Amino acid sequence: MSLIEQWIRPEVRAIDAYHVADASGLIKLDAMENPYTWSEELRGEWAQLIRDADVNRYPDPHARQLTQQLRSVMQIPANAGVLLGNGSDEIIQMLALALGGEGRTLLSVEPGFVMYRLIAAFSGLNYVGVELNAADFSLDMEALLEAIDEHQPALLFLAYPNNPTGNLFAVSDVERIIAASPGLVIIDEAYAPFTVASFMPRIGEFDNMVVMRTLSKMGLAGLRLGLLAGPVEWISEVDKTRLPYNINVLTQLSASFALSHISVFDRQTAKIRAARSQLFKELQEMPGITPFQSEANFILVRTAEEEAVSLFEGLKRQGILIKILHGSHPLLNNCLRITIGTKAENRALVEALKFPKT
Repeated sequence: MSLIEQWIRPEVRAIDAYHVADASGLIKLDAMENPYTWSEELRGEWAQLIRDADVNRYPDPHARQLTQQLRSVMQIPANAGVLLGNGSDEIIQMLALALGGEGRTLLSVEPGFVMYRLIAAFSGLNYVGVELNAADFSLDMEALLEAIDEHQPALLFLAYPNNPTGNLFAVSDVERIIAASPGLVIIDEAYAPFTVASFMPRIGEFDNMVVMRTLSKMGLAGLRLGLLAGPVEWISEVDKTRLPYNINVLTQLSASFALSHISVFDRQTAKIRAARSQLFKELQEMPGITPFQSEANFILVRTAEEEAVSLFEGLKRQGILIKILHGSHPLLNNCLRITIGTKAENRALVEALKFPKT
C-alpha cells in the first residue's frame, strides 16, 4: 500500500478534481459569467480605491459595511442573519462542516450543481441525488419525499433556478420539501439576477430554511463572494466553521464599490435576460436542437442523437467554448449548456450553429 493509499481518505481518492476548461483565445460561453466589463470611468474610480487600500492589516473580519450593502441590495429581511463566504462553494463547505457527521446525509436533485456532491464527498457526508423528471426537469415529488423519509438528510440543497437545467421548481413543491425535511433546507439562488422568483422574503417563515446567493453571476465572478441568509440561530452556528478573515480587503473594497453602482449591473442583467429570450427563439428554429426554457443566464439544449460531442468540438474549432454535459448524467445525454453572451458573441454562436465548419 502506498502512502497515498494509506493516508488520503478513500472518498477523496474516489472523486475527480473540479475541471475548468482552458478558454484562451475563445469566445467564452461555458461558465455562466456576465460578459460585460466595466467602463473606463468605473475602472478609474475602482483603481483609486485599490491604490489607497492598506493591505498590511487584516480585513474587517465581519465585513460590516459590505454586509449592510448586501442587506439593502438583496432585500434581506431585517431579522435575518447574514454570513459571507469566499464564493458559494465556501458556504456549502461551511454548511457541510457544521451539519456533517458520521452517518449523516446531504441530499439534492440530479442533474444539479456538481459542488453539492463533491463537497459532500470530501466532507465525509453521504450524498443522495434524486433524479428530476426526464420530460421537463421538474421535481419528482414522490421519489424526493420518499428519499427524505428514508435518509433523513441533515442538509438538502435546491438550486432555484436549477443548474444546469435553468428551470424553476414549483413553489408548492419547494414548500412541501421544506415541511418534510428534518434538517436544513438551503435554497441556492445563484441565478437570482435573472428571475423574479425568490425565497429571500420568506426567511423566518420556516424554521429550517436558509437562502444562499452569490455575486458571481451578476458580474463579479472574479471577486468570489457569496452569502448565506437565514434565521439568526442557524447563521450563528454555521459562522463557527468560517475561517477568520475569509473575505479579503480587496474583495470587500471592490464588492462594496460595485454595489454602490448596482444600477450598472441591473442594466447589464436586463440586457442578458433580453438576449436570453432572443437566443432561445433562434435556437428553437434550428433543426436538430431543442432548447429548454430558462430563468438563468444560460440555456440548456439537447441535440440530435449523438451530435453533442461533434457540435461541441465544431464550435470550439470556430473559436466558441460552451459546456458539454453529455455523459455527466443520463438525463443530460446529448445536452450542451450555452451561457448568454454579448450581442456579438450570441450572433457568432448562432452563425456557427447555422453554418458549421468541418
